[in-house]
Amino acid sequence: MYLESPESPMHVAGLNLFEFPARVHQRKFMSRIDEAYRSTTDLRKPFAHCVAHGTLGRFGPLYWQHDPDIDLDYHVQRSALPKPGRYRELFSLVSRLHSSLLDRSRPLWEAHLIEGLQNRQFAVYTKLHHATIDGVAGSRLTEASCSTNPKAITDLSPLSVEAHEKFKAQQGPAPDTDLVPSEFELRAMAEFFKEQFDTTTHFLGVIKNYAATWLGLGDGLAVPWRHVPHTLLNTEVSASRRFVAQSWSIDRIHAVSKAAGVTINDIVLAMCSGALRRYLEEQGELPEHSLRALVPISVREKYDFDSPLAISYIIADLGTRHEDPADRLEAIVESTRAGKKMLGGLTSREASLYATLMQTPLFVASMMGVADWFPPVSTVISNIPGPKDQLYWNGAPLLGSYPVSAVFHGFALNITFVSYHGSLDFGIIACRRTVPRVQRLIDYLEQSLAELENAA
Repeated sequence: MYLESPESPMHVAGLNLFEFPARVHQRKFMSRIDEAYRSTTDLRKPFAHCVAHGTLGRFGPLYWQHDPDIDLDYHVQRSALPKPGRYRELFSLVSRLHSSLLDRSRPLWEAHLIEGLQNRQFAVYTKLHHATIDGVAGSRLTEASCSTNPKAITDLSPLSVEAHEKFKAQQGPAPDTDLVPSEFELRAMAEFFKEQFDTTTHFLGVIKNYAATWLGLGDGLAVPWRHVPHTLLNTEVSASRRFVAQSWSIDRIHAVSKAAGVTINDIVLAMCSGALRRYLEEQGELPEHSLRALVPISVREKYDFDSPLAISYIIADLGTRHEDPADRLEAIVESTRAGKKMLGGLTSREASLYATLMQTPLFVASMMGVADWFPPVSTVISNIPGPKDQLYWNGAPLLGSYPVSAVFHGFALNITFVSYHGSLDFGIIACRRTVPRVQRLIDYLEQSLAELENAA
């Protein structure tokens, strides 16, 4: 919330693409979805809550306050694409919707029901503030609103308490947990930092250990700021956005990862590396040092359905200074293994606390307006695990689930992908003004994957 500005809205969104069931009246079907969203004001927290603050204003403590007069006519809106209703027109609409701030005097979400697509398709764009949700929680929101049974019928609002509790019950009994960190967990974090920085030694020893940890000396660990080049990706952003999306087969990517002996996530990072290298070469901006990507990692426990955020992160060296795709992949694997090793000794709660503490300098750099001068990382690349089964909403198959993330000052490009039913659904969002022709990244991702297939 503190990081947000008119040029840097801190909301995220999901674009779900559906196909109308056979032999239905399309306009009546869209009205049914509309009615479901408006069917109740008993919404799960915080979707019936707005942000309140005390005497210090927006920079003081913030908390949720229930809105007794939520206006669903404002939050749920219908749109129709101009003909011919291609994905181009859909992405243009999403780009415009994603450019504007959410109204802080209201609960921080909007749902846009979009009709007029070709091939008997429609879309639902759901926009929520990042303070209310993370990627995995967003994926579960989609899963809770749909069914694996094509004949299942529901009129529940996807944001309702009833739909949320029904989904939780389907996952089985959950152990009791307290979302507030315990004193034991905080002490564990203190011990972790003590081991990292050896705070019991002489001050010179502290400085040496700090340098060893955060200047990337040994083990291939990539860290903020060290050798992070300045490119057009690290500039002040305007309020305008450009969104594009595409899907790739998981089987195709898995075949490359199996042949190379690495993870699927490493191959996707290598796809992004090759695409970004081509893009920056085309713009005459390829730097001497390799790009570094902040890679959020979900630390959400299996039965945690209520935490809005449960994220830690590692930093990946994308190896973009290497022309050979195999060399780029090697650099990526070395850095991701080192990052995962660093987090390996922490519980999921401790890893989440660690992320909160260590991301502070990144956010402060953006708030102070220096992230475009001294970028801590080059970009953000996120992987969201989604449903493995085909999903339906009242018989309408979900064709794809595309994430629409946030960009802000110093970080003008974000690549996020969701795994769903045998595909990886990529959503790319960028500042329209500072990152021109971002749609070419879709072609470059395909070319980069073909390179990796040949190398493997």
